Amino acid sequence: MSDVYTGIDLGTDSIKIIVCEKFHDQYHVLATHCASSAGIKDGFVVDMKSCVNSVKNAVKNANDLLGIAINKVVCCVPPKDCKMDIVSGSCSVVDYNEITGLDVSNVLLDALKKVNLTNDELVTAMPIHFTIDDDVVVHDPKGMHGSVLNAKVVVSTTPKEPLYRILEVLKLSGLETVDICYSSFGDYYSLADKKYDELVGAIINIGEESTNVSVFNRGIQIKNGVLPVGSKNVDKDLMYAFKAKLSDCRELKEEFAISVSALASEDDIWDLTVDNNEVKKVSQLSVSKVVEARVREILKLAKNEIKNLTNREIRYIMITGGLSELAGFSTLVEQEFGFVAKVGNIPIIGIRHNKFSSCFGIIKFFNDKLELRGKDYNMFTKEELESIMLSSRDMSGNNLTSKMFDHYFDD
Repeated sequence: MSDVYTGIDLGTDSIKIIVCEKFHDQYHVLATHCASSAGIKDGFVVDMKSCVNSVKNAVKNANDLLGIAINKVVCCVPPKDCKMDIVSGSCSVVDYNEITGLDVSNVLLDALKKVNLTNDELVTAMPIHFTIDDDVVVHDPKGMHGSVLNAKVVVSTTPKEPLYRILEVLKLSGLETVDICYSSFGDYYSLADKKYDELVGAIINIGEESTNVSVFNRGIQIKNGVLPVGSKNVDKDLMYAFKAKLSDCRELKEEFAISVSALASEDDIWDLTVDNNEVKKVSQLSVSKVVEARVREILKLAKNEIKNLTNREIRYIMITGGLSELAGFSTLVEQEFGFVAKVGNIPIIGIRHNKFSSCFGIIKFFNDKLELRGKDYNMFTKEELESIMLSSRDMSGNNLTSKMFDHYFDD
Protein backbone atom coordinates (compact mmCIF):
# COMPACT_ATOMS: atom_id res chain seq x y z
CA MET A 1 0.00 0.00 0.00
CA SER A 2 1.34 3.43 -0.90
CA ASP A 3 0.32 6.88 0.25
CA VAL A 4 -0.60 10.03 -1.67
CA TYR A 5 -0.04 13.47 -0.17
CA THR A 6 -0.48 17.10 -1.22
CA GLY A 7 1.89 19.87 -0.19
CA ILE A 8 1.25 23.60 -0.55
CA ASP A 9 3.67 26.50 -0.18
CA LEU A 10 2.27 30.05 0.04
CA GLY A 11 5.11 32.25 -1.16
CA THR A 12 5.32 35.99 -1.66
CA ASP A 13 5.68 35.59 -5.41
CA SER A 14 3.94 32.30 -6.10
CA ILE A 15 1.88 29.45 -4.68
CA LYS A 16 3.34 26.00 -5.22
CA ILE A 17 1.29 22.79 -5.08
CA ILE A 18 2.66 19.26 -5.38
CA VAL A 19 0.76 15.96 -5.27
CA CYS A 20 3.05 12.98 -4.63
CA GLU A 21 2.67 9.24 -4.24
CA LYS A 22 5.11 7.23 -2.17
CA PHE A 23 5.38 3.59 -3.17
CA HIS A 24 8.22 1.21 -2.32
CA ASP A 25 10.18 4.12 -0.78
CA GLN A 26 10.05 6.05 -4.06
CA TYR A 27 8.22 9.32 -4.63
CA HIS A 28 6.22 9.78 -7.84
CA VAL A 29 4.89 13.21 -8.75
CA LEU A 30 1.27 13.12 -9.87
CA ALA A 31 0.76 16.87 -10.31
CA THR A 32 2.66 20.12 -9.80
CA HIS A 33 1.44 23.65 -10.21
CA CYS A 34 2.91 27.09 -9.62
CA ALA A 35 0.63 30.14 -9.73
CA SER A 36 1.04 33.83 -8.93
CA SER A 37 0.21 34.77 -5.36
CA ALA A 38 -1.34 37.88 -3.86
CA GLY A 39 -1.80 39.16 -0.34
CA ILE A 40 1.36 37.47 0.98
CA LYS A 41 4.61 39.06 2.13
CA ASP A 42 7.59 37.00 3.32
CA GLY A 43 5.27 34.03 3.69
CA PHE A 44 2.80 35.88 5.93
CA VAL A 45 -0.77 36.82 5.00
CA VAL A 46 -1.22 40.60 4.77
CA ASP A 47 -4.43 40.69 2.69
CA MET A 48 -6.81 37.85 3.51
CA LYS A 49 -9.21 38.34 0.59
CA SER A 50 -6.51 38.58 -2.08
CA CYS A 51 -4.69 35.61 -0.60
CA VAL A 52 -7.78 33.42 -0.57
CA ASN A 53 -8.54 34.28 -4.19
CA SER A 54 -5.01 33.41 -5.30
CA VAL A 55 -5.04 30.11 -3.38
CA LYS A 56 -8.43 29.16 -4.84
CA ASN A 57 -7.13 29.90 -8.32
CA ALA A 58 -4.00 27.81 -7.77
CA VAL A 59 -5.97 24.90 -6.34
CA LYS A 60 -8.46 24.99 -9.21
CA ASN A 61 -5.65 24.76 -11.74
CA ALA A 62 -4.05 21.91 -9.80
CA ASN A 63 -7.42 20.13 -9.65
CA ASP A 64 -7.72 20.41 -13.43
CA LEU A 65 -4.31 18.81 -13.84
CA LEU A 66 -5.07 16.04 -11.37
CA GLY A 67 -8.62 15.31 -12.44
CA ILE A 68 -10.11 15.44 -8.92
CA ALA A 69 -10.47 18.01 -6.16
CA ILE A 70 -7.67 18.50 -3.65
CA ASN A 71 -9.13 19.07 -0.18
CA LYS A 72 -6.40 18.01 2.28
CA VAL A 73 -2.89 19.50 2.41
CA VAL A 74 0.34 19.71 4.34
CA CYS A 75 1.31 23.37 4.48
CA CYS A 76 4.64 25.22 4.64
CA VAL A 77 4.93 27.95 7.25
CA PRO A 78 7.77 30.51 7.40
CA PRO A 79 10.39 29.87 10.12
CA LYS A 80 10.73 33.57 10.90
CA ASP A 81 10.29 34.21 14.66
CA CYS A 82 10.34 30.48 15.37
CA LYS A 83 11.40 29.28 18.82
CA MET A 84 13.15 26.01 19.57
CA ASP A 85 13.38 24.28 22.93
CA ILE A 86 14.82 20.94 24.00
CA VAL A 87 12.52 18.99 26.34
CA SER A 88 12.29 15.41 27.61
CA GLY A 89 9.38 13.01 27.89
CA SER A 90 8.75 9.61 29.43
CA CYS A 91 6.03 6.96 29.33
CA SER A 92 5.40 3.36 30.28
CA VAL A 93 5.30 0.92 27.36
CA VAL A 94 1.70 -0.14 26.76
CA ASP A 95 1.69 -3.47 24.93
CA TYR A 96 3.55 -6.28 26.69
CA ASN A 97 6.86 -4.39 26.67
CA GLU A 98 7.01 -4.23 22.83
CA ILE A 99 7.28 -0.60 21.76
CA THR A 100 4.78 0.54 19.13
CA GLY A 101 3.88 3.76 17.37
CA LEU A 102 1.39 4.44 20.17
CA ASP A 103 4.24 4.51 22.70
CA VAL A 104 6.18 6.90 20.47
CA SER A 105 3.17 9.22 20.31
CA ASN A 106 2.69 8.99 24.08
CA VAL A 107 6.28 9.89 24.93
CA LEU A 108 6.20 12.86 22.54
CA LEU A 109 2.94 14.06 24.09
CA ASP A 110 4.53 13.84 27.53
CA ALA A 111 7.46 15.96 26.30
CA LEU A 112 5.07 18.58 24.97
CA LYS A 113 3.59 19.08 28.43
CA LYS A 114 6.79 20.94 29.34
CA VAL A 115 6.29 23.53 26.56
CA ASN A 116 4.55 26.86 27.22
CA LEU A 117 2.05 27.41 24.40
CA THR A 118 0.34 30.50 25.85
CA ASN A 119 1.40 32.85 23.04
CA ASP A 120 2.81 30.38 20.53
CA GLU A 121 1.57 27.40 18.56
CA LEU A 122 3.33 24.07 18.11
CA VAL A 123 4.80 23.46 14.66
CA THR A 124 7.05 20.41 15.06
CA ALA A 125 8.32 18.02 17.72
CA MET A 126 11.50 16.41 16.42
CA PRO A 127 12.93 13.59 18.55
CA ILE A 128 16.71 13.76 18.93
CA HIS A 129 16.76 10.21 20.24
CA PHE A 130 14.84 7.70 22.35
CA THR A 131 16.10 5.80 25.38
CA ILE A 132 14.70 2.43 26.43
CA ASP A 133 14.83 1.72 30.19
CA ASP A 134 17.56 4.37 30.62
CA ASP A 135 19.92 2.05 28.76
CA VAL A 136 19.53 1.61 24.99
CA VAL A 137 19.67 4.80 22.87
CA VAL A 138 17.94 4.54 19.46
CA HIS A 139 16.41 6.77 16.78
CA ASP A 140 13.38 4.53 16.13
CA PRO A 141 12.36 2.28 19.04
CA LYS A 142 9.39 0.52 17.40
CA GLY A 143 9.57 -3.25 17.66
CA MET A 144 12.09 -3.15 20.49
CA HIS A 145 11.33 -4.26 24.04
CA GLY A 146 11.36 -2.40 27.34
CA SER A 147 9.12 -1.13 30.10
CA VAL A 148 9.86 2.62 29.97
CA LEU A 149 10.42 4.79 26.89
CA ASN A 150 12.13 8.17 27.19
CA ALA A 151 12.67 10.82 24.51
CA LYS A 152 14.76 13.93 24.07
CA VAL A 153 12.86 16.26 21.74
CA VAL A 154 13.39 19.57 19.93
CA VAL A 155 10.07 21.43 20.01
CA SER A 156 9.54 24.27 17.53
CA THR A 157 6.85 26.90 18.04
CA THR A 158 5.75 30.01 16.18
CA PRO A 159 3.57 33.06 17.08
CA LYS A 160 -0.11 32.14 16.89
CA GLU A 161 -1.62 35.09 15.00
CA PRO A 162 0.42 34.86 11.75
CA LEU A 163 0.02 31.07 11.69
CA TYR A 164 -3.73 31.25 12.26
CA ARG A 165 -4.07 33.65 9.33
CA ILE A 166 -2.41 31.11 7.04
CA LEU A 167 -4.67 28.33 8.32
CA GLU A 168 -7.74 30.54 7.90
CA VAL A 169 -6.80 31.27 4.28
CA LEU A 170 -6.56 27.55 3.56
CA LYS A 171 -9.87 26.89 5.30
CA LEU A 172 -11.64 29.65 3.33
CA SER A 173 -10.10 28.16 0.17
CA GLY A 174 -11.80 24.83 0.87
CA LEU A 175 -8.71 23.04 2.18
CA GLU A 176 -8.22 21.03 5.36
CA THR A 177 -4.73 21.42 6.81
CA VAL A 178 -3.66 18.02 8.16
CA ASP A 179 -0.18 19.18 9.20
CA ILE A 180 2.18 22.15 9.09
CA CYS A 181 5.93 22.28 8.67
CA TYR A 182 8.57 24.99 8.46
CA SER A 183 9.69 25.66 4.90
CA SER A 184 13.29 25.23 6.10
CA PHE A 185 12.47 21.66 7.24
CA GLY A 186 11.03 21.10 3.78
CA ASP A 187 14.26 22.29 2.17
CA TYR A 188 16.30 19.89 4.29
CA TYR A 189 14.10 16.88 3.56
CA SER A 190 14.03 17.75 -0.12
CA LEU A 191 17.78 18.24 -0.62
CA ALA A 192 19.73 16.42 2.10
CA ASP A 193 21.30 12.98 1.75
CA LYS A 194 21.35 10.53 4.66
CA LYS A 195 25.01 11.38 5.27
CA TYR A 196 23.96 14.86 6.40
CA ASP A 197 21.97 13.36 9.28
CA GLU A 198 25.24 13.02 11.22
CA LEU A 199 26.66 16.47 10.38
CA VAL A 200 26.23 20.15 11.18
CA GLY A 201 25.33 22.26 8.16
CA ALA A 202 23.23 25.09 6.78
CA ILE A 203 20.55 25.66 4.17
CA ILE A 204 20.12 29.00 2.40
CA ASN A 205 16.82 29.62 0.63
CA ILE A 206 16.81 32.81 -1.44
CA GLY A 207 13.18 33.88 -1.62
CA GLU A 208 11.45 36.71 -3.41
CA GLU A 209 11.84 39.39 -0.72
CA SER A 210 13.96 37.67 1.93
CA THR A 211 16.59 34.98 2.35
CA ASN A 212 16.21 32.30 5.01
CA VAL A 213 19.30 30.81 6.64
CA SER A 214 18.86 27.65 8.72
CA VAL A 215 21.42 25.66 10.71
CA PHE A 216 20.87 21.93 11.14
CA ASN A 217 22.57 19.53 13.53
CA ARG A 218 22.10 15.82 12.82
CA GLY A 219 19.06 16.52 10.67
CA ILE A 220 17.36 18.77 13.24
CA GLN A 221 17.05 22.53 12.81
CA ILE A 222 18.66 24.36 15.73
CA LYS A 223 18.93 27.97 14.50
CA ASN A 224 17.24 30.22 11.97
CA GLY A 225 17.88 33.69 10.58
CA VAL A 226 16.12 35.85 8.00
CA LEU A 227 17.84 38.43 5.79
CA PRO A 228 15.71 41.26 4.31
CA VAL A 229 17.03 40.79 0.78
CA GLY A 230 16.01 38.41 -1.99
CA SER A 231 15.46 37.77 -5.66
CA LYS A 232 13.29 40.88 -6.12
CA ASN A 233 16.28 43.07 -5.23
CA VAL A 234 18.03 41.77 -8.34
CA ASP A 235 15.00 42.76 -10.44
CA LYS A 236 14.98 46.24 -8.89
CA ASP A 237 18.69 46.71 -9.57
CA LEU A 238 18.10 45.90 -13.23
CA MET A 239 15.11 48.24 -13.30
CA TYR A 240 17.17 51.16 -11.98
CA ALA A 241 20.14 50.35 -14.20
CA PHE A 242 18.20 50.08 -17.46
CA LYS A 243 15.04 52.13 -16.73
CA ALA A 244 12.73 49.26 -17.63
CA LYS A 245 9.62 47.66 -16.13
CA LEU A 246 10.12 45.37 -13.14
CA SER A 247 8.37 42.48 -14.90
CA ASP A 248 10.62 42.83 -17.96
CA CYS A 249 13.68 42.93 -15.71
CA ARG A 250 12.64 39.71 -14.05
CA GLU A 251 12.43 38.03 -17.43
CA LEU A 252 15.81 39.54 -18.32
CA LYS A 253 17.30 38.04 -15.17
CA GLU A 254 15.79 34.58 -15.60
CA GLU A 255 16.21 34.14 -19.34
CA PHE A 256 19.33 36.11 -20.24
CA ALA A 257 21.67 36.89 -17.33
CA ILE A 258 24.58 34.77 -16.13
CA SER A 259 25.48 34.81 -12.44
CA VAL A 260 29.20 35.19 -13.13
CA SER A 261 29.74 38.08 -15.55
CA ALA A 262 33.13 36.68 -16.62
CA LEU A 263 31.16 33.94 -18.37
CA ALA A 264 28.84 36.39 -20.16
CA SER A 265 29.16 37.63 -23.73
CA GLU A 266 29.24 41.26 -24.82
CA ASP A 267 28.02 40.23 -28.26
CA ASP A 268 24.87 38.50 -27.01
CA ILE A 269 22.11 41.15 -27.16
CA TRP A 270 18.60 41.45 -25.66
CA ASP A 271 15.99 43.93 -26.90
CA LEU A 272 14.64 45.62 -23.75
CA THR A 273 11.72 48.06 -23.70
CA VAL A 274 12.62 51.02 -21.46
CA ASP A 275 10.44 53.65 -19.76
CA ASN A 276 9.79 55.77 -22.82
CA ASN A 277 8.70 52.65 -24.80
CA GLU A 278 11.93 52.82 -26.70
CA VAL A 279 13.63 49.49 -27.42
CA LYS A 280 17.14 49.44 -26.03
CA LYS A 281 19.74 46.82 -26.87
CA VAL A 282 21.53 45.54 -23.78
CA SER A 283 24.39 43.08 -23.74
CA GLN A 284 24.51 39.94 -21.68
CA LEU A 285 27.71 41.22 -20.09
CA SER A 286 26.17 44.50 -18.87
CA VAL A 287 23.10 42.70 -17.48
CA SER A 288 25.18 40.00 -15.81
CA LYS A 289 27.39 42.54 -14.03
CA VAL A 290 24.32 44.01 -12.33
CA VAL A 291 22.97 40.58 -11.41
CA GLU A 292 26.31 39.29 -10.16
CA ALA A 293 26.87 42.24 -7.83
CA ARG A 294 23.58 41.72 -6.00
CA VAL A 295 23.73 37.91 -5.91
CA ARG A 296 27.25 38.02 -4.47
CA GLU A 297 26.02 40.42 -1.80
CA ILE A 298 23.18 38.02 -0.86
CA LEU A 299 25.59 35.08 -0.61
CA LYS A 300 28.06 37.08 1.50
CA LEU A 301 25.29 38.18 3.87
CA ALA A 302 24.10 34.59 4.16
CA LYS A 303 27.66 33.43 4.87
CA ASN A 304 27.98 35.98 7.67
CA GLU A 305 24.58 34.99 9.05
CA ILE A 306 25.70 31.37 9.36
CA LYS A 307 28.65 32.57 11.45
CA ASN A 308 26.31 34.64 13.61
CA LEU A 309 23.99 31.69 14.17
CA THR A 310 26.61 29.13 15.21
CA ASN A 311 30.29 28.74 15.99
CA ARG A 312 30.22 25.04 15.12
CA GLU A 313 32.11 23.73 12.13
CA ILE A 314 29.83 23.78 9.10
CA ARG A 315 30.27 20.60 7.06
CA TYR A 316 27.82 21.39 4.28
CA ILE A 317 25.84 24.31 2.85
CA MET A 318 22.95 23.81 0.44
CA ILE A 319 21.46 26.72 -1.47
CA THR A 320 17.98 26.69 -2.93
CA GLY A 321 15.18 29.00 -4.04
CA GLY A 322 14.26 30.14 -7.54
CA LEU A 323 17.30 32.42 -7.87
CA SER A 324 19.59 29.39 -7.57
CA GLU A 325 18.37 28.28 -11.02
CA LEU A 326 20.20 31.19 -12.72
CA ALA A 327 22.82 30.23 -15.27
CA GLY A 328 26.29 30.03 -13.73
CA PHE A 329 24.97 30.05 -10.16
CA SER A 330 26.99 26.98 -9.12
CA THR A 331 30.20 28.69 -10.19
CA LEU A 332 29.35 31.75 -8.12
CA VAL A 333 28.57 29.59 -5.08
CA GLU A 334 31.89 27.80 -5.38
CA GLN A 335 33.73 31.12 -5.58
CA GLU A 336 32.02 32.47 -2.46
CA PHE A 337 31.88 29.35 -0.27
CA GLY A 338 34.33 26.84 -1.71
CA PHE A 339 33.49 23.17 -2.05
CA VAL A 340 31.58 23.00 1.24
CA ALA A 341 28.55 24.48 -0.55
CA LYS A 342 26.46 23.27 -3.44
CA VAL A 343 23.29 24.29 -5.25
CA GLY A 344 20.29 22.13 -4.39
CA ASN A 345 19.09 19.51 -6.83
CA ILE A 346 15.75 17.69 -6.73
CA PRO A 347 16.15 14.52 -8.83
CA ILE A 348 12.42 13.81 -9.07
CA ILE A 349 10.70 13.71 -12.46
CA GLY A 350 7.98 16.35 -12.50
CA ILE A 351 9.74 18.80 -10.20
CA ARG A 352 13.41 19.50 -11.06
CA HIS A 353 13.24 23.15 -9.97
CA ASN A 354 14.42 24.56 -6.66
CA LYS A 355 11.37 26.76 -6.23
CA PHE A 356 9.58 23.52 -5.26
CA SER A 357 12.13 22.39 -2.65
CA SER A 358 10.11 23.44 0.41
CA CYS A 359 6.82 22.13 -0.97
CA PHE A 360 8.22 18.72 -1.89
CA GLY A 361 10.22 18.38 1.31
CA ILE A 362 7.26 18.89 3.63
CA ILE A 363 5.61 15.86 2.02
CA LYS A 364 8.69 13.75 2.85
CA PHE A 365 8.78 15.19 6.37
CA PHE A 366 5.10 14.37 6.92
CA ASN A 367 5.61 10.81 5.70
CA ASP A 368 8.60 10.26 8.01
CA LYS A 369 6.61 11.67 10.90
CA LEU A 370 3.80 9.17 10.27
CA GLU A 371 6.21 6.25 9.92
CA LEU A 372 7.86 7.04 13.26
CA ARG A 373 4.44 6.93 14.92
CA GLY A 374 3.48 3.76 13.05
CA LYS A 375 0.58 5.43 11.25
CA ASP A 376 -0.81 5.31 7.72
CA TYR A 377 -2.57 8.23 6.10
CA ASN A 378 -3.90 8.98 2.66
CA MET A 379 -5.27 12.29 1.44
CA PHE A 380 -7.39 10.58 -1.24
CA THR A 381 -9.91 7.75 -1.15
CA LYS A 382 -9.67 4.66 -3.35
CA GLU A 383 -12.38 6.08 -5.61
CA GLU A 384 -10.51 9.39 -5.95
CA LEU A 385 -7.30 7.57 -6.81
CA GLU A 386 -9.14 5.64 -9.48
CA SER A 387 -10.32 8.96 -10.92
CA ILE A 388 -6.72 10.18 -11.03
CA MET A 389 -5.80 7.04 -12.91
CA LEU A 390 -8.60 7.48 -15.44
CA SER A 391 -7.80 11.17 -15.99
CA SER A 392 -4.22 10.26 -16.88
CA ARG A 393 -5.09 8.56 -20.16
CA ASP A 394 -3.18 9.98 -23.10
CA MET A 395 -4.45 10.60 -26.61
CA SER A 396 -3.87 6.99 -27.66
CA GLY A 397 -5.88 5.60 -24.75
CA ASN A 398 -2.88 4.28 -22.84
CA ASN A 399 -3.08 4.77 -19.11
CA LEU A 400 0.15 6.50 -18.19
CA THR A 401 -0.45 6.30 -14.46
CA SER A 402 -2.04 2.87 -14.15
CA LYS A 403 1.26 1.09 -13.49
CA MET A 404 1.78 3.40 -10.57
CA PHE A 405 -1.68 2.74 -9.13
CA ASP A 406 -2.27 -0.95 -9.87
CA HIS A 407 -1.51 -1.82 -6.24
CA TYR A 408 -4.54 0.15 -5.08
CA PHE A 409 -7.01 -1.99 -6.93
CA ASP A 410 -5.52 -5.45 -6.52
CA ASP A 411 -7.68 -7.84 -4.50
